[in-house]
Amino acid sequence: MIRKQTKAIHTQFQSRDAYNSLSMPVYHTAAYEFDNAKEMSDAFCGRTNMPDYSRVTNPTVIFFENKVKSLTGATDVIAVNSGMAAISNTLLSVAAAGKNIVTSKHLFGNTYSLITETLKRFGVEPKLCDLTDTNQVRETIDDNTCCIYLEIITNPQMEVADLQALAQISHEKQIPLIADTTLIPFTEFNSHDLGVDIEIVSSTKYLSGGATSIGGLIIDYGSFTDFSKRIRSEMLLNLGAYMTPHVAYMQTIGLETLDARYRIQAANAATLAQELRSIPAIKRVNYIGLEDNPYYMLSQKQFGPTAGAMITIDLESRKACFNFINRLKLIRRATNLFDNKTLAIHPASTIFGPFTDEERKNMDVLDTTIRLSIGLEDVYDLLDDIKQALK
Repeated sequence: MIRKQTKAIHTQFQSRDAYNSLSMPVYHTAAYEFDNAKEMSDAFCGRTNMPDYSRVTNPTVIFFENKVKSLTGATDVIAVNSGMAAISNTLLSVAAAGKNIVTSKHLFGNTYSLITETLKRFGVEPKLCDLTDTNQVRETIDDNTCCIYLEIITNPQMEVADLQALAQISHEKQIPLIADTTLIPFTEFNSHDLGVDIEIVSSTKYLSGGATSIGGLIIDYGSFTDFSKRIRSEMLLNLGAYMTPHVAYMQTIGLETLDARYRIQAANAATLAQELRSIPAIKRVNYIGLEDNPYYMLSQKQFGPTAGAMITIDLESRKACFNFINRLKLIRRATNLFDNKTLAIHPASTIFGPFTDEERKNMDVLDTTIRLSIGLEDVYDLLDDIKQALK
């Protein structure tokens, strides 16, 4: 049996390259010529796998999709141009006016506003509940619910819900469980084994290989037969969110080194989380890899021994957070997650800045919280930088 890391490197091209290139060529082209009218008709109507137009299908992107399919065991993988595009295309595929989405108030800022504002304008109701309370989830679902949607580790609250328990409820109700799994790579665990029907990944993060490009993945495990068909025959054609070939090339290369990079990042995060707890100026360290974290056991069961590379710390005030960020010398002041470089951001004033104080309070986004995305540097250099910034 070929293991995942080997599959990440040795997926076969769908067609042999004319020059026997070891890397899938970048097909920077808009359209493709056909030998005859029937061949053209078959491609456009989906009767063959031949590419017809790069807005909806491209050989370089297909190769990237096939690599992810091989690693996840998915029925289909659709690569799009951002993580938000993956979320919006997925939800637009399952929702309709009069339907509702059962989800959490603990969501990434733009995901929250997509569900509670944008989709609501089109008649899709958001139904927010505590996804860690299965009784509340059951009570919230009704005949018009089209899916349960969640992040496997919420950003930045770092809450973890029981995927198997939610899957049991969703499958009883015959609705899909849709999970954004960005914070733990899909090479580390099998979300389908936990009951997830549709997996969403921001490939900008771990996969891209050091924040080289923006992308997203929709990973379909085939539980709902028409889902992929709707994505490919309706969403890609009508919304135009397909990944570009150059991004697919860069993220294919990134995927080959994902395991090696993630091992260092996750180990750095685990060490740093332990070390930061001894610093008096830090009031709280939140990391699901800490043994006394309330989600530690569930995370170990679901995701395995690693706990990702995102940590949050709380200082005494918003002013203290700003002072800390201003004094950093090695750690970069930037958004994004899982770059090769370690990044620091104050979520309440940036990602969640457009929300009101009351809305942020309701989402448990605190003024005292700093989010750290841990990179590949020497962990003790990172620790030294944090200590000097807190003086």
